Amino acid sequence: MDPVPSSVRLTVREAVHTLSSSEDGGCIFSTLGSLKRYLGGTENPALPGEQEEFARVHFSAVLRCLVSKLNPDWLGLLPNGQLEELWASFFLEGPADQAFLVLMEALEDTPGPSFRLMKMARLLARFLKAGRMAAVMEGQCRQQAELAFPLLQEALLTKVVGLPDRLGNCLQHENLAEFFPQNYFPLLGEEAVRVLQAVVDSLRVLGGLDCSVSFVSQVVGKACVYGRQKEILGVLVPRLTALTQGSCLWQRVCWRLVECVPDRAMEAVLTGLVETAAGPQVLARLLGNLVLKSKKARFVMTQKLLFLQYRYTTPVLQSLLGYLAMDSQRRPLLVQALKELMETWGSSSAIRHAPLAQQCYVSKAVLICLAHLGDAELQDSRDELLASLMAGVKCRLDSSLPAVRRLGMVVAEVASARIHPEGPPLKFQQYEEDELSCEMLALATPQPAADSPSEAGPPVTPVAAETPDKQTVEGGVPQVRPQGSDSELDSDDEFVPYDMSGDQELKSGKVPMYVRDCVEALTTSEDWERWEAALRALEGLVVRSPAATREVSVELAQVLLHLEEKTSVAGFEGLRQRALVAVTVTDPARVAEYLTSQFYAINYSLRQRMDILDVLALAAQELSRPGRLGRTSQCGSPGPTCPPSCTVAPTWRAVVDERIRRKTRRFSKGSSRRGPAGSPNEFNSVAGYFFLPLIQGFDRPLVTFDLLGDDQLVLGRLAHTLGALMYLAVNTTVAVSMGKALLEFVWALRFHGDTYVRRGLLSAVSSVLLSVPAERLLEDLPDELLEARSWLADVAEKDPDEDCRMLAVKALLLLEKLKDKLLPLSPP
Repeated sequence: MDPVPSSVRLTVREAVHTLSSSEDGGCIFSTLGSLKRYLGGTENPALPGEQEEFARVHFSAVLRCLVSKLNPDWLGLLPNGQLEELWASFFLEGPADQAFLVLMEALEDTPGPSFRLMKMARLLARFLKAGRMAAVMEGQCRQQAELAFPLLQEALLTKVVGLPDRLGNCLQHENLAEFFPQNYFPLLGEEAVRVLQAVVDSLRVLGGLDCSVSFVSQVVGKACVYGRQKEILGVLVPRLTALTQGSCLWQRVCWRLVECVPDRAMEAVLTGLVETAAGPQVLARLLGNLVLKSKKARFVMTQKLLFLQYRYTTPVLQSLLGYLAMDSQRRPLLVQALKELMETWGSSSAIRHAPLAQQCYVSKAVLICLAHLGDAELQDSRDELLASLMAGVKCRLDSSLPAVRRLGMVVAEVASARIHPEGPPLKFQQYEEDELSCEMLALATPQPAADSPSEAGPPVTPVAAETPDKQTVEGGVPQVRPQGSDSELDSDDEFVPYDMSGDQELKSGKVPMYVRDCVEALTTSEDWERWEAALRALEGLVVRSPAATREVSVELAQVLLHLEEKTSVAGFEGLRQRALVAVTVTDPARVAEYLTSQFYAINYSLRQRMDILDVLALAAQELSRPGRLGRTSQCGSPGPTCPPSCTVAPTWRAVVDERIRRKTRRFSKGSSRRGPAGSPNEFNSVAGYFFLPLIQGFDRPLVTFDLLGDDQLVLGRLAHTLGALMYLAVNTTVAVSMGKALLEFVWALRFHGDTYVRRGLLSAVSSVLLSVPAERLLEDLPDELLEARSWLADVAEKDPDEDCRMLAVKALLLLEKLKDKLLPLSPP
């Protein structure tokens, strides 16, 4: 037998029947008023038991009935919008969780666009503005464990966090600004703070109710998983930072808030907190000892953020490691992190396969850890750290990338002083300080703990005190000079110094006038002034006397290749290189044949071999330059040698011409710059002498030279040089054979472990695609192109170096342009 229905159930049943069938506005208004008694807030409210039964059993059914009657005619039964306002009050004043679920269900089930859809959307916007979302979350926080409904909480969680996506799908172009993600999630953060404030207030009351922040934790976690850390934590963290300042209760609530985040969302929440928190002190107040309680949090903070990700800024890294260093219970984790960081820093495999940005990130983390740890904490692991440091320095100094070598030197200097302070200081002189090195040196100094980003910035280096005057004694009191002293009478401070910037030092030796004299001076002369004068005059003499240069070209190239700096000549390397380039351009076939034969000869240093490659590339560039013959004849015309100062100061004729040009008004003026005169590419006839000997012997190891072994720096330079020669051989007859040989060279070395070598190989592929005619590529090299395409796609996706990936993408784009260019020419 069915139980006797209660009075509330009978009243609700009659009211729903009236609302569904009546068309009388007054009757509907009175019926809604009778139901409003069960929500409280009226003059004659229902009993508390009846209100609880209505909210728990009947409220959702009443709301669904109101949604079903929503149409313009029904709302127009009473004037001045009275019925609509009473209808909306049930959603804005009743139980928030049920009203929210019914609204979301009705919005998703209503086809749009329609009157009902927009009315409910605007009602939901009012719901959000009235702070009802805080009531939704607060209701779940005050639920007792035995009264909680997991399915209801999961439904609420999904709809609360997914509201922007769901409303965007429903409303399409009619979407309201309140539902945009950039507006909704900051509001959700504000509502979460209100809920936490209510929890803190209830805990402060004597005998207050037990509360749980688990639902708020799930909301924050799910929002962060959706990628909205910036929006929600950008509001939540600053508010919690201020509230936890000096409040232990607020700190405990924040700790519990993060502890209750599900494991699947822990990484997203922690990364957002570390990025948003202003310094390690704030992070410590928000997290507490979370890394000691949660294995997931410990993995994220000590592994994921240090080793597997490297996109975070230096202040974020300082905040993370400073958080580990601030508590004695967390400091062992910092020591363990330093050991693992040093092991990674010293791994040769990590150096070869990790991008430069990640290596810099790990290096910064190492220096920050060393700045926070004391000598006693480093004592037990000193030998292990020193071994990893030395291994990493060796691998980085062997790298062909200057940035990697500089990174190894900087970290070695700082880390060795901290790990082994009693030993001799390690100091490198081969690197120039840049922005990165200065930043890393600043990280070696412990940062002061601060809450604001401005206070947590790098320390300002104090200005060095000026050197005290000779008249100042050690006590700091300047000595009084006697009146009329000679120092005052003989002072010449009032005189203006004479400009001697254009003066030249007079040389006792005579400048050579012939190429043979230069050769003799460079080989046999013991007069250093004559030796320097010959070196400085050699390039000009070679350009002006090509016939005389060809007679001794090979001998001169040999002398310059083996030339060593005997005195402190300013710009010695540049003078020597330009002279070698001039000799090679003057007699390209013979000199290039000699230089390429010496590249693979024994008893040459790596510096000399790289000089050979540089000279060949520069000479080929000069030979392939259009209009070079005209300029050479002009430069070779006899005449008095112009001193260096005449190139700086303009002549009086140039000044007069410039004034005339400014004062003259012309109604039409043609191009004042004449295009280069057409001339044959001189590199065409000698490209084989430059290219083929270099590419033939790369796989033949010598006693002192092994390109496929330890001399990978020279191999990378060789790959870049071959690519440059290929590019300069455009429109030449040997371009096709050179391209085929170069692709074979690339294919043999495509999996090389050195980044610099791979960059050179990728540049060489692009040079082939740019220099060889498209028709000849498809006719003579179809298989090579197919193999290169698959390799380039793999490099563009998987190579750890960013520059290699970019070069591979550019080569793939060239292949696509090649295909698009030839498709219109192909027969249908």
